[in-house]
Amino acid sequence: MPRRKARSSPAATALAMPAPAPGPSPIIDVRSLGIVRGKSHILRQVNWQVDAGQHWVILGANGSGKTSLLSALTGYFTPSRGTIHLLGETYGRADWQKLRERVGIVSSSVRHRIDDSEKAVEIVISGKYGQLNYWGKVKRADRVGALAILERMEAGYLADREWLFLSQGERQRVLIGRALMMSPPLLILDEPCAGLDPVARSHFLAFVARLAASAQSPTLVLVTHHVEEIEPCFTHVLVLRHGQVIANGPTSQHLTAATLSEAFGAEVTLRRARGRYLLETLETQQRLDEGGALVQRASANGSTEERIA
Repeated sequence: MPRRKARSSPAATALAMPAPAPGPSPIIDVRSLGIVRGKSHILRQVNWQVDAGQHWVILGANGSGKTSLLSALTGYFTPSRGTIHLLGETYGRADWQKLRERVGIVSSSVRHRIDDSEKAVEIVISGKYGQLNYWGKVKRADRVGALAILERMEAGYLADREWLFLSQGERQRVLIGRALMMSPPLLILDEPCAGLDPVARSHFLAFVARLAASAQSPTLVLVTHHVEEIEPCFTHVLVLRHGQVIANGPTSQHLTAATLSEAFGAEVTLRRARGRYLLETLETQQRLDEGGALVQRASANGSTEERIA
C-alpha cells in the first residue's frame, strides 16, 4: 500500500510562515507622555504618532501645552513619564543633541538673534553647522548648496541681501532654508506667521503648501492657534487643551466646530471656503445682506457696529 503523506499541524505551518517585514519607523511616536513641575501638570497622557508622508498641525490656545510638547520632543524639557521615539531613536537611550541636527526648527527665538548685517546665504549656511551669525570662512561647496536651497525657497534673489533689509515673509523663507541645510526628515514650523501682515501671510502659506507638495519635502509640523493658517496640505491635526489631547487624527475628521469650541473654551463656528478654514465666535457672528455685504456685527457687550464689506 502507498504510504500516506503526513499532514502538517497548524502550529507547524504557522512556525514555517515567514515573519512579516517590519514597517518603517514613525517619524514621531509619543506614548503616555506626562510632564509635571511641582504641582503643575503641564502635559497629561499625550499619545501622538506621525508617519512618513503625513503633515501635521498642533493646534491649541495659548497655554495649552504646544510649546512644552515641542520642548520635550527636542530634549529641552525632560518628561516625567512616558516615552518619546523620534526618527527611530528613543529618548534617554540616544544622544539627543546629535538627534536635534536631524530636526529643522523655524521659530521666533531664532529670528530675533540674527545680526542685521548677516547675509541671507550666510544664514542658510549657518544651519549646517548649528551656528547663528556665521563667523567662518564660507566654503565654495557650502555656498553652492545654500544658493540651491534659496532657489528651492523661491528666494534666490535674496542671497546677498542683509537681514536688516528682508521683509518678515522673506525672513521666514530664509529661516526655512537654514533649517533645510542639513536635509532633515522633519521640519517644525513654530508659529511662523507671527508678525506677518495678511498679504505676506497668504503668500507665505501658499509657499508652505508648495513645499509640502514637492518631492524633497520633509515631514512638516505646523504649530499655531489660528485655523486660518491650516493649508489643505496638512493631513492631520493634534488639538491640545490644558496639556491634554482632545483630538488626534485626519484633519478632515477632527477639525470641527465642537473640537475647537472645547479647545478655546468658547462656542465657535467653523467654515471652509476655497480650502481655507475660518473660525468665528458667537460674540462676533456676522449677518450678511443678500448681496454679501457685512451690514452689522454683534459684539460681546451687545453693541453693534456698521461695516461695509
